[in-house]
Amino acid sequence: MDGHQQQLAHWIRMLAAKGVEELVLVNRPYPIDMPLPATILNIATLTRLFIGVWKFPDTTGLPRGGCGGGATLFPHLRELIVCCVSMENRDMDFLLAGSPVLETLGIQGYKKGPLCLRLVGQRLQCVQICLSIVETITVVNAPLLERLILWNSLDGSCIRLKIDHAPKLRLLGYLEPGIHTLEMHNTVINTRKVVTPSTMAPSVKALALRLRFGVRNDAKMLPAFLGCFPNTDTLHISEKTFEATGKLNLKFWQENGLIKSLQSRIKGMSFCEFRGDRSELDFLKFFMKNARVLEKVDIKSAMGCFTSIDELQSKILALDPDNWASDNCTLAVYIGSVPECWNFRRGLDVSVGDPFAPY
Repeated sequence: MDGHQQQLAHWIRMLAAKGVEELVLVNRPYPIDMPLPATILNIATLTRLFIGVWKFPDTTGLPRGGCGGGATLFPHLRELIVCCVSMENRDMDFLLAGSPVLETLGIQGYKKGPLCLRLVGQRLQCVQICLSIVETITVVNAPLLERLILWNSLDGSCIRLKIDHAPKLRLLGYLEPGIHTLEMHNTVINTRKVVTPSTMAPSVKALALRLRFGVRNDAKMLPAFLGCFPNTDTLHISEKTFEATGKLNLKFWQENGLIKSLQSRIKGMSFCEFRGDRSELDFLKFFMKNARVLEKVDIKSAMGCFTSIDELQSKILALDPDNWASDNCTLAVYIGSVPECWNFRRGLDVSVGDPFAPY
């Protein structure tokens, strides 16, 4: 593309003139900072837009919510995917403000600087952010938002998730207790705060967490996070690699981990990247002995930790099935053959009821 900048600008003018509705425009493979012509902002007929590996036009000076005369930028845009695009926060704000009917937003590989994302959209239903440097995500006013997915924020990120108004949020993850800061309605959640109705999101049904079980401060935050989502019926946990900083035994969870939703709400649980460490087993013992309505548990090992399914099952026997709180719970175990990876397309597909499910 670097050698065809004039042709590129001409192509985009032609697409605008022809009223294109769906556009995938990717610069491959190099340069990664190839300027995207500002004429892309003139295609008002777009309903779906995927842009990848560009330098986004500078929107400084352009009126919020429009491009020329205050008109709406993309009045029909329902899906926006931005992949490895160099852009400033003001440019992202400009895009979102100019897309009033946007339903799906996907951001992957945002590395220009820490992303500070404000979600304000009357039609917004699905937001997914992966492999990006993220500072804050603020759900200001998203009355129809159903799923918010965060996966593998890059080193240096310090995600602060603030949820103000998302009454239909059903699916949320991956939150990382002890690393991410969770703020509910202007209240920062920590181990000293008592969870109240004002700090809860009762609409969330599926919750995904990444946790360092050998880090005491992280583990202490788990009950606080779970308390904010009292109606969670499906819990997904992924072990995060770590350097252990303390021993967490069954007594630790008995003293710190009793959560009402665990006892009376959670019906399904998956545990991925299982290594068979004592801290993991003690958590699972506590969980199984208290989850009264639990119906199904899936445990998937980390790659290379077990040589056979028999070895994994022998480790699982330490969970003492005779003492589980639920008599109707089934347990399935799987050997991990590849490192944990996220399916970006699956996360955006609203027809997939629970993209966090390992199988």
